[in-house]
Formats: sequence, structure tokens, C-alpha cells
Amino acid sequence: MKERSVSDSTAGVPAMPAVSERVRALHAQMTLDEKLAQIVGYWLDQNGVVAPMQSEMAAGQKDAGHLEDVTRNGLGHYTRVYGTRPVEPVERAAWLWQEQRRLKRETRLGIPALVHEECLTGLAAWKAAAFPTPLAWGASFDPDLVHEMAASIGDSMRELGIHQGLAPVLDVIRDPRWGRVDECIAEDPYVVGVLATSYVAGLQSAGVHATLKHFVGYSGSRAGRNHAPVSAGPREVADVFLPPFEMALFDGGARSVMNSYAEIDGVPLGSSEEYLTDLLRGRWGFDGVVVADYFAVAFLEVMHAIAADRGEAAAAALTAGIDIELPTGDAYLAPLAERIRAGEFDEAFVDRAVLRALAQKEELGLLDPDAFEDESPSEIDLDSPRHRDIARRLAEESIVLLSNDGVLPLAGASGASAVSSRIAVIGPNAHRAEALMGCYSFANHVLAHHPGFEIGFEIPTFLEAFEAEVGRSTDVVYARGADVQGEDRSGFDEAVAAAAGADVAVVVVGDQAGLFGRGTVGEGNDSETLELPGVQRELVEAVVATGTPVVMIALTGRPYAIGWALDGERRPAAVLQTFFPGEEGAAALSGVLSGRVNPSGRLPVSLPRAAGAQPYTYLHPRLGGASDVTATDPTPVRPFGFGLSYSQVAYGGLVVDAEVTAGESFAAAVEVANTGARTVDEVVQLYGRDVVASVSRPVAQLLAFHRVRLEPGQSAMVRFSVPTQRFAFSDRSMTRVVEPGDVEVWVGADAAATEAAGTATARSTLAVTGAAHMLTTADPRRATAEVEASAVTSDAASESFDYAPR
Repeated sequence: MKERSVSDSTAGVPAMPAVSERVRALHAQMTLDEKLAQIVGYWLDQNGVVAPMQSEMAAGQKDAGHLEDVTRNGLGHYTRVYGTRPVEPVERAAWLWQEQRRLKRETRLGIPALVHEECLTGLAAWKAAAFPTPLAWGASFDPDLVHEMAASIGDSMRELGIHQGLAPVLDVIRDPRWGRVDECIAEDPYVVGVLATSYVAGLQSAGVHATLKHFVGYSGSRAGRNHAPVSAGPREVADVFLPPFEMALFDGGARSVMNSYAEIDGVPLGSSEEYLTDLLRGRWGFDGVVVADYFAVAFLEVMHAIAADRGEAAAAALTAGIDIELPTGDAYLAPLAERIRAGEFDEAFVDRAVLRALAQKEELGLLDPDAFEDESPSEIDLDSPRHRDIARRLAEESIVLLSNDGVLPLAGASGASAVSSRIAVIGPNAHRAEALMGCYSFANHVLAHHPGFEIGFEIPTFLEAFEAEVGRSTDVVYARGADVQGEDRSGFDEAVAAAAGADVAVVVVGDQAGLFGRGTVGEGNDSETLELPGVQRELVEAVVATGTPVVMIALTGRPYAIGWALDGERRPAAVLQTFFPGEEGAAALSGVLSGRVNPSGRLPVSLPRAAGAQPYTYLHPRLGGASDVTATDPTPVRPFGFGLSYSQVAYGGLVVDAEVTAGESFAAAVEVANTGARTVDEVVQLYGRDVVASVSRPVAQLLAFHRVRLEPGQSAMVRFSVPTQRFAFSDRSMTRVVEPGDVEVWVGADAAATEAAGTATARSTLAVTGAAHMLTTADPRRATAEVEASAVTSDAASESFDYAPR
């Protein structure tokens, strides 16, 4: 992946990337205007606002009726051909094939345009499958299934002539008040890196380039406000924000990176040569393309005020290393051309970007003579049985059981008896399909501007799926009770009456995803509070007060402060947390309630005690937690990695190597047994901590994890091989090292698990010996696991288990 200079560069002149002779010959023929055309996008449709300041920033763009004029010098990207308004996929594909042929035929150099789309929760196009949101991927702890999902998304995109996906998001969650938590995977950099790498590998296996977002530090904004300054120090950037990108690039082979809107310590990332060139290309050897987040180049002028005009903004971004301006050529066309022709900017920076852009098109097959000579697809199924099967399995694996006093499963412990005869289904998210999908789903991202269009695929609401699950023998009564937002309590009486007359009440609360004020979570929808929106808490408390057993489902895009529902005196009998589980989410939730599905999700982010305790992460040093020197308590009400099931799992004694040389790998093995009566998927979590280090280190750090399926009575030996690089950090000299010394290692049910509580194994001390190991990009980044499962036995318990099952 190392980018090489084709000639020695002199001061101020950029080194040119190594490219093929075909690319070099094509570039040599280009005029300045043709070069600039290859490093910009054109937004064919702009119906509704789906990007920050879109109406202001794209006001001067020519409309689609002037395509011949727009593309007379060629075109780099077509922006969101399918994903800006509802278009019939087959009809739009036919148009796209014809348009690509026109570009080949009518432009002087005959270069097709690259087409990019959003694809975070599935392809953001009308009638395309809606998968669970990335927080749900994190809750699944299942990289193989994320890979499978991404491959299916990539196949759909490639079939439609789409070449690049603007996903995944690798921002590490730092503050749940940030609206874009909905798009993130976890608060742990390793979990983010592992799952994002799987997504990248899956998408690119279909021949579609993945784009890593948002490089870097975006999620560290002050007070969780979108586009707010980031005050992260270089150690936090190096040890928290950068590792997921490093994993996705080196282990996943990602071919594109998108800059962050943020500024770190006053320097906007869109103008940071230190990150976009020195680090990304110099130290890491990345040889793909860097694309601008939408309008990020112009934002250097209008938001960050480090450029006097668009031409100066273009010069700053190109110099820093942004190759492609998206979504339009607001800065890289006329303003940059004028600056170059006036002798105020070196055209060599344009040449560098153009060579990378052409190399990407070559890699994707766009420069091949037979590109688009085949016929466009005549039949397209963007929500096939394959899509739905993957969506179902991922949704089922992502549901987290937070508490349960025995009311769940509704069919009883054995699953053999019938569910209660009368069930009240209540709440603002109980009968809304939009409540199941994230901010970047097509329904919430685009169709919100087109109310006359149906969603375009089957997505039952929770009420509909639950009625189908329990069948006609159960009387299901529905009452909305309240809206997601607002102060209207007029529906409370109906909800209370429905609950009072039922055997069980299921209350479905949570979020509505949207953008820039259109919803409660999503891009631009940051929050000052972590209370459930509107009057939803009051609704739950009113239903609980009836005395009817209550199951609360939090269907959200961020974790909320719901300690009152988990540990309060008048609390629901059970609480489930699910993060926008997608088109099959309602069926998955219904299956968990009935007992058909045993919940196996684990929290990918700590469940906060209060908004005032933020930002918080389980990866905190000793002084980052509760202590005697502060009156506030940031301890979450449920820790990272937490999740219950309908079975019982016991862990045997942990065996860990006694010592390992810094830079090598050590072995850790633990026996896991299902001592309950139901098949269970257990997420085995291996944690560790430095006993003493040269800088403060976390009190617990996830080293490895693995999902294991166990039948009743079955046990398994899980053997981890863990590179000591998992303990690496930036030392006093800002060198990433593995220091010698003692470390503690244990297996726990979650990040806060303890041996005394019976939720963790005894801690083993491992001696890391030898000299400090300085990391290079060749170092391993991931632990591996092997599972040796036993035959199923009737006697699940074993005396080898040294504490009670959780």
C-alpha cells in the first residue's frame, strides 16, 4: 500500500503517485479544465436537505438539463444518482448506462464518471433493504455477519453501476449526546476497528470501494455538538481515534478515506497536511483517494475562516491531500482554475490528485474499453430473501436484555407454554416503521422530503410483527400513549386503561432518526439531555403504576439515561435495548419477547447515569471513574459489554501464559459452559490492564472477544492468541510502544465484571519481558480465537467452574 514517488520531489512540489502507463498517458493529454473535471462531483438531483448547509452551498449548481455543458470536460463523480430522491432502480440504471456511454462517446477523452452513494445501513436508495444501524453491529459483536451484510450491500451497488460507498463510520463514541452516535459502532476503538474492517472487506469483495469516515477525531467534539471544535490531545488521537482507521486500511484494504469536518486544536482536518499526507500517506503508505466530506472544502472559508475565498480554500485542501471535492465542484473548478492561471498555485497539486483519481477509475474498470458496453439490468431486487435473512440474523443478535425479573420470555422459561392471553402494546415507537431505521436509511434520510412515496419494501412495525408472533390466541390491544417528541399527554389515559386490563404491557419508546432538527437523533440532532425525548418517561411510569408487569423496549439511536427504568423502586419488569434494528427488527424483537430468540446482544457503549457525567468511556484511567475526590459519579448504570440472556453461562478457570516478550503474542484459554435449558450465544470478552505504565492507562481494556454458540449442557474451550500490541500506547515521547512489565488479564461478562460478583474469572498476571517494543505498521492488530466445543451432555455443571454462573 506504500505510495512511491516517480521522481525526486523538491521543496514545495508534491511527489507524484506511482500509476500505470495507461493512466500516465491519459493524464498527459489533459488540459487544466479536463484535469479539474476529474476531481469534482456533480449532484444530479437536490431534493430536500441531506447534507449540512446544502441549500446555501449548492445554490449555484447548474441543473440536470445542462448535463452536456456540465460534463463538456468530463466528470469525476456523479453524486448520489440513486440516493437523493425516490427513483425506480431499473429506470435509473438504464439512464445511468446511457449517460456513461454518452460520456465515453461525447467527451474528448471518453472517461466515464465514478458513481458514489451512501450505504451505511444498506444502500440508501428507494426499495433497497434497510439493515440495522452500526450501533447494532457493535451490539452483535459479530464481525463475520457484518462482513456478510456488507457483501450483500456491495453486490446490490455493483449491479446498479455504483462504484464507491461512503461507509463505514469509524468514529469512536466519546459522548452520547452527539447526534451521530447513531452512525457509530462502539466506544471501544478495537471493536470499531474489527467490525469496520469486516464491513470494508465485505463491501470491497463485491468490487465497490469503501470510504472510511470521518478522518479523524470528529466524534470528540466539545459537549457532543456537531461540527464543534475538538480538543483532543495527540495521545488521545493516536491511541483512540486513529487505530480503527489503521486496522481498516491495513487489514481491510480500504481504498478511500473521507476527511472529518472537525478542527483539532484549531486546525481543520480538511486543511491538515499533517494527517492527510504526512500520516496517511507518508507513515501509513495509503495509495487510494481522499474525498472531501460534502462541502468540506468550501467550509474552510465559510465555517472555519482559514481561507479568504473558495480558491484559497481549494488550494489549502489540495495541498493537505484532499483529492476529490464532493458533492460538487464549488471550489475545485472555476475558483481553483483562476488561481492557477494567475500563477498563485502550483498545478502539480492538481496533477497529483488527478493521477490518484484516474488510478481509482482504472482499478474499478472504468477505463476499460468495454466499460458499460453490456446492457443495464432489466430486473433488480434490492430487498431479496438473502438481504432479509442477513437483516434478521443481525437484528436478532443485536438486541440487548438489560433487566428481567422473570417476565420474559412471555412463553415461559421452557418456551413450551403459550404467551399471556391479553397483552397491551403501547408507545410512540410501537406502530411506526420509521422508528426501526437509522438516520442514513433512505426512509429517514430522503423519503422524509417525499411524503407521497411509500417506503418501498416490507417493514412491519413492532405491533404488526408482534401480533403475527403471538397469533390469534392472544388478544393484543394497542395504544400510542404519546409521541416521540412534544408535551402532549392526552393519550396517557387510553394507554393506562389498556395496560390495566392486560396481563402484560409492552411499552416501546425511543427515538426518531433524522437530520438537522428533523428528529431526535442523527446528523445535527445533538442533545443537551440524555432523558428520553418528550414525555416518554412519564408514559412508562404511568403504565408501571397500574401494577401490570411492564416490558420496556428502548428503540433508540443513542444510549439514554434510563437508570430509573433499571434500578428504580417502581421500574418495568424487564427492559430491552435495541439500536435501530432495521427492516427485520420488529420480528426480531417479537421473537425475543416470545422466547423464540434468546437475546445475545451486548452493549457497545456504556449506558449513562446522566448527561452531566459525559463524556465518559469505560476506557478511563483510575481518576476517570468514581472516587473519593469528587462528589459526582460517572459510573454507568450498565457497563460496556453488558447483556443478559434466558440461559445461564458459567466460566471455568482462566489459563494465561506466565510471560511473553514485548512484541510477541500470548495465549489465554477459558472454558465456557451453558448450564441452562436454552441454546445461547455467549460473547466471551477478554480484558486486561497495565499494572504500572509510564502514562496513565485504563482500569480495563477489551483485548479480544468471540461469539460462541452453546447448546444446553454444552461447554467449549475458547483459546485466544493475543498480540501484546493490544496493550500498546503512546509513551512520553509519543512513540507507540509495548512496555515491559506486569499486566493483568481476565475474562468477564462485561467491562465492569468482578470475580467477587461472580461475573469474571480470577485475574491472571502476565509478565511482559524484554525491551520496549516500538510499533510499526507491520505489527499485528487483532487477536484470534479458536473454539473446541464438547459434545452435548445432560449434566452441564462441572466442578471445574470456580464461581456461580451469571
